[in-house]
Amino acid sequence: MKSPSSTSVETGADPLLAGARLTIDLDALVANYRDLARHSGQAITAAVVKANAYGLGVEQVAPALAAEGCRKFFVALPEEGIALRRILPNSEIFVFGGISDRHLAGACAEAGLTPVLNSREEIANWADYWAERGSRRPCAIHVDTGMNRLGLDVEEALAFFDENAVSHAVTPILLMSHLACADDPDHPLNHQQLESFQKVRAVAKGIESSLANSAGVFLGDAYHFELTRPGISLYGGAPVIGADNPMRPVVTAEARILQIRAVEAGETVSYGATVALERDSRIAVVSAGYADGYHRAGSGHGVALRLAVSDGAHGWIAGHRVPVVGRVTMDMTMIDITDVPVGDANTGDWIELIGPHISVDEAASAAGSVPYEILTSLGNRYFRRYRGGDDG
Repeated sequence: MKSPSSTSVETGADPLLAGARLTIDLDALVANYRDLARHSGQAITAAVVKANAYGLGVEQVAPALAAEGCRKFFVALPEEGIALRRILPNSEIFVFGGISDRHLAGACAEAGLTPVLNSREEIANWADYWAERGSRRPCAIHVDTGMNRLGLDVEEALAFFDENAVSHAVTPILLMSHLACADDPDHPLNHQQLESFQKVRAVAKGIESSLANSAGVFLGDAYHFELTRPGISLYGGAPVIGADNPMRPVVTAEARILQIRAVEAGETVSYGATVALERDSRIAVVSAGYADGYHRAGSGHGVALRLAVSDGAHGWIAGHRVPVVGRVTMDMTMIDITDVPVGDANTGDWIELIGPHISVDEAASAAGSVPYEILTSLGNRYFRRYRGGDDG
């Protein structure tokens, strides 16, 4: 096992010009992978790196995971798989989105990708493509056990494996399904999906099986089978609703303070004048807004979500949690720093919006969202710094 070093890589906007910056801790990412692998018991642990590694940069994330020993990766689209193949020429790459036509079948084949086949039509596309070439290439079969998103239904899957045992039309190497409610361990659908999956697994002879996503890893050995495939928890997201998050924070998003304004009690802040200050205040105007993926729904005031969830988003500076005031705008957000001692927060300083003090789950909750959406929304105006993850 290789130990990441403390190297630093910088990408994106000019650090002297950028109004916001991201720090991606590849050492924390690798530590999360290691912990998820440990919780997966005897199962192999793959990594889901779709959507540009959940917005954090697949060109940096995937090699760090590969250096730790990850050999199997999942993406959503063939184009993601083709890009990943250039980065990791020797890894096994699965494509969740399948092959809805012959062109996609050819693209997967040429790049050495393993498609996850989700329907009879996709199975036929893959079989016909290789029959014309007198050979067969591996595939994965996706069975829908209750998510009602992609996949053969259970009866279709049972029939397929019976038929394929005779025809050998395709060569499955993996049977998979996806849990809908694994982040709620007590939800009855978890066990129902497990039972349905086991029915198909009983006839899918001689191939690996995969059911557990990030949250599924923590449901226990019965859900692990031969392969687990965590996603959000690699990047620091909490796997289980309402439980302490065992994962290390991977991303820190910070915004530069553009100006600090003295605002008198009774005055309003931001669009719509949706809040009148109750005290004389110091308001930091920071250089990040919804164009940077800092969601307008997380505004402190003036958005519909505040009728249901009273607290908006918060930042962190100089040891203090500081609330967003008024509406988040496209390029700027106003944050109340009145309780921060004068001199501890100044123009040009940085306020943490997501990071070790403001978790991505907290930021998501304040915006009525999920950490997946927050991470994949991070825009291209950030200056990005990657720390660690170099295998030397």
